[in-house]
This record gives sequence, C-alpha cells and structure tokens, in this order.
Amino acid sequence: MELGGYANKIAWVDLADGKVEYKPIAEDDARKYIGGRGLGVKYVFDNGPKVDALSPDNILCFMNGPLTGSEANMSGRMAIVTKSPLTGTVTDSHHGGWSAARLRWAGFDGLVFKGKAAKPTYAYIHDDKIELLDASEVWGKGVHDTIKHFKEKYGEKDLTVITIGPAGENLVKFACWINENDRASGRGGTGCVGGSKMLKAVVIKAEKKIVKAANRDKWKEAHKKALAEIMDERVVTSPRKGGLSVYGTNVLMNMTNVIGGLPTKNSQFTGWEHAEKVSGEYVNDNILVDNPTCHACPVACKKEVEIKDGPYAGLRMESVEYEPAWSVGTNCLNDDIRVVAKMIDCANDYGFDAIEVGHPLSVWMEASEKGYTNGSGTINWGDGAAMVAAAEMIAYRKGFGNVLAEGANAVAAHFGHPELAMTVKGQGVPAYDPRGIKGMGLGYATSNRGACHLRGYTPAAEVVGNVLGPSTVADPLAWKGKGEMNFIFQNVHAVTDCLDLCKFSTFAESLDSFAAQYEAMTGVPCDAGHLLKVGERVYNLERHINNLNGFGEGSDTLPKRFTTEPSTMGGSKGHVCELDDMLVEYYEKRGWVNGVVPESKLKELEII
Repeated sequence: MELGGYANKIAWVDLADGKVEYKPIAEDDARKYIGGRGLGVKYVFDNGPKVDALSPDNILCFMNGPLTGSEANMSGRMAIVTKSPLTGTVTDSHHGGWSAARLRWAGFDGLVFKGKAAKPTYAYIHDDKIELLDASEVWGKGVHDTIKHFKEKYGEKDLTVITIGPAGENLVKFACWINENDRASGRGGTGCVGGSKMLKAVVIKAEKKIVKAANRDKWKEAHKKALAEIMDERVVTSPRKGGLSVYGTNVLMNMTNVIGGLPTKNSQFTGWEHAEKVSGEYVNDNILVDNPTCHACPVACKKEVEIKDGPYAGLRMESVEYEPAWSVGTNCLNDDIRVVAKMIDCANDYGFDAIEVGHPLSVWMEASEKGYTNGSGTINWGDGAAMVAAAEMIAYRKGFGNVLAEGANAVAAHFGHPELAMTVKGQGVPAYDPRGIKGMGLGYATSNRGACHLRGYTPAAEVVGNVLGPSTVADPLAWKGKGEMNFIFQNVHAVTDCLDLCKFSTFAESLDSFAAQYEAMTGVPCDAGHLLKVGERVYNLERHINNLNGFGEGSDTLPKRFTTEPSTMGGSKGHVCELDDMLVEYYEKRGWVNGVVPESKLKELEII
C-alpha cells in the first residue's frame, strides 16, 4: 500500500499457539474505512460477526489511524474494537494519553489478538516486532502496580503500558483497558475480553518518531488552519481560556444541571441542588493540582487532583471527568468530591468502566429504597464508604459483587424490577437526561454500542452551543430536526474515530480541516463529503453486524422513565423524550427499515 501516514503493518497474534503474522493493510480497506474504529469494525465483521464475545474466536483489536503519531492536534487516541460481552454488539472504546502514538512509532497501525493463551500473557512491542511473554508475575495485580512493575522492568523512558486489572481477569462485564494509570478505553467490556484471552497487558517501548505527511507543504497549511480553529477564543477548546481547557470535561456538570438535563438519583430527577459540589468549578477551586495532557494536544482537559483530608487524604489521581463524576456522584446522590475521586481511582486501578459502575450501584440503591432487595443486602443513597467497598466486591466478584459485576440489567433482573435499569442494549446511559436534551435521547437509542454520548455528541450544539465551528446552536427541548442532527453527528464522529482524533476536536475544527489533514497525510484526494461517506459506511457496517446478532426492528429503545415520566424540575419541567417521533425522522434519513439496514443500502455504501 502506497498511502502516506500508515506504517502499513498489522500484527495478527494467535494467543493459543503464540504465532504472530505481520500483514499489510489492504488498500481498499484503508480507503473505505481509514483506520482506528472503522478498520477495527471491518476486521470484526470479516472475522465472523456472530462469534460469542468471550469465545477464543472473538478478536480484540488495538487500532490507530493515519494521523496517529503525527503533529495533528489531539491525535493521541487509540481504538480498542471487539464484540462486547456487556451488550452483545460490536463495540469500540478509545483512550487518550501516549500509547497510540507509541504504537505507531513502534511501527504498527494495529494489533489483532485472537485465541486464548494457556497462561497469563503480555505482549511486548519494540523494534518493529512483538513478543508474547509470561505475565504470571503481574496477574492478580491492580493497574497501578502492573504499570509500576513494567516501568521497573523496562525503564520509564519511551514506555507505555496498556493493561487490565482484577476486574478484567475476573470477567467483570464492564471491565476495561487502562493506560498510564488513568486513561481508559472504558465502555463495552473490552477488558473483560482481554481477561477471557488471558491477555494481561500490551507494553510498548518506542522512541518518538513523528509521522511525516505525504505532502509536507499541504500538511503545514492544513495543520496551521486546524490549530487556529482550536485556539480560537470563542470555542471551549481554547487553551487556558475555553471552559474545556480550564475546567476539563466536568465543566458540563453545572451546565446540564441548569437546563434540567442532569440525570439524578438513577434518573428519577433531571437536576440536583448539590451538583455544584462535584463540578469542574469545584474541583478547580479546591483539589486541582496539575493539568497534564495527551500527545499533540494543546487543550489539556485532563485534571489531576489531590485529596487533602478525610479517609482518602493523600490520594492523587487523574481525573474527575464529567461522566464518571456524574455516575458515582449525582447519579448515586453522592456530593462528596473525595468519594468521587476515590471511586474513579478504584475504577482505574481495578480496571472497570467508571461510567458504567454507577449504574448497578444506583439500581441497587433504588431497589433498597423501595424494598425490592429480597434479602440481598441494602445500600443507601450517597453512602460513600459502601460504594468504595462495593467497588472491590465488583472487581473480585465477592458476595453480591458477583451480581453487580454483570451490569445494571442483571442487577435489576435479580431484584425482579428490570425497569430500574437505565440502559440501552445493556449499557448504562451517560450523564445527559433525554427529557432535557432530546437529541441525546435519540443518540442513546440508536447508538450501535449501546447507550453512548460519543456516537453522536449532540450536546455540542444543544448544551455547549457549537459544533464544527462556533456558531451552531440547537434548542435542547425541541425534538424536530434531531433525526438529521444525529445522522450528521454520528457520521462525523465515526470519521474522527477512524482518523483517530479526540472528539473534542469537533468542538472547533471543521470537516474541511479534517479532510485537508487527511489528504495531506495520505495523499488521497478528500473533501468533507468524502469523509461523511466514510462515516456513514462505518455506522452502517456496525448496524449490519448488530442486525446479524439479533438486534432487529424495535431494538432502538429508551428506558420508559425517559419517555413516560415527565421531568419535574429545572429547564425541562414537564418534558418527556419523544423518541418515537425522532426515530421516524432518523430512519428516513438513514435509509433504514425500522432500525435494520436494507441490502440496497449496504450495496450503495460498498459494504457488500
């Protein structure tokens, strides 16, 4: 393959027999799916879309894009793609930091693992090759100790460790991969798949080798324009000035609370008077100690904190992001920022999704409040000590933790009240209430990986007030037009996940900027329309995979709490989410038949 930007090498690893094959990327695949999420999903499809998530036949892909490891802004993202044990859907989950760039500098566009190792194993990537080595010494260790072990073994310089913790080893359904102690590929249970394969870690040793563009002159111009868009003082990405840079993602806590879009007490309410105590502003004023960043990112949205008093005094961790802070904060009626930080640190060390964990806990809390627990033990709203204890129970599947580890649906079913689970396709909703942010409700329902805010981030227009430039604003309480908005946003975000760029780049950079950078890097003629077609292709392939796995007509749903119980507070008072109306508009735009991709659409997009 002659395209620029790519290493043109994927390591295909059979964990069962220890064999590694180094293969180039088929140019047709690179042109149609680019890389990252898109190429990973294509590999999942080619592998056989109906394999069981925890079968040795499932593949686990660590994927880069053609901009990874370059000067491109916010290009430090890696996609982990597989079948999800939590949802049964295809899933991809991305993390920031430096691991993606290091994998590219080590000479790879991706790693694809299949089979199951006979004993705990880790992959060591260095000098353009991969070795499979014994991980028995670190099996059973938490993420932090595992990373410390490999730093002592290989030296800290030029090293990245991506690892699972006890949650992955014990097949917690929402276990994840963590790199650099705090950067998580959180959603979908990718770490559970790693545990099922006895794959403990991916360790990468590589010096910095900035990837050069196919057309250096065009690249300089494209990169300069994109950087200017990010630096624009009107947008939230503006370094040290925009809300995202100053307060991190948790700048959203107070914003969503004010408009009645903050799910509270397992989504019984749409706002909370104590939300400010777990907000980005509160963090900034009370416990913030540093502003680290990822590869090639001027925004520095990561917020490192230190707890100064109480039972967790001395804890230093990164970072109190919005969705996790909501999950174990507002969602569980916990307004103690110290407990929030401790719970997120537990999630990072045990290796499970800090967004998902609040769902089985809040279901348990609501069941306790309503007397549904049937002797399974109870937990009170906002009981921080009990939440921290439950985190360990989940990671090691101790006692009732064995049920909690299966996810919110399993917990609600255990109590005989499935309506308590605020999930879509088995995955818990993130921190935006569909009664106050209508576009996000449709986004949850139609997300291909289960409830997700990052498939199509409509709050960029409905809450933040800008997307693909600083001027687009949408009424969060209006449902009309949200079908088309989701269609566009989902395609755009599929593209950024293929490149693989941070979602926050879309708060500032235009599609024209993405296209210019892609063209300069790869040499492939490109415009915004070309990229949108790639995004549409990826989204339809994912939906096709899900259709083949039994997600047919009627699968795009929301918990009835959002569609039948009106909001009682904030700017959304009296509102429900008009999902059925939005679905009609959305399906028409997609060209789907009640959520199913017709063969004609698959052929139109050159999927089959």
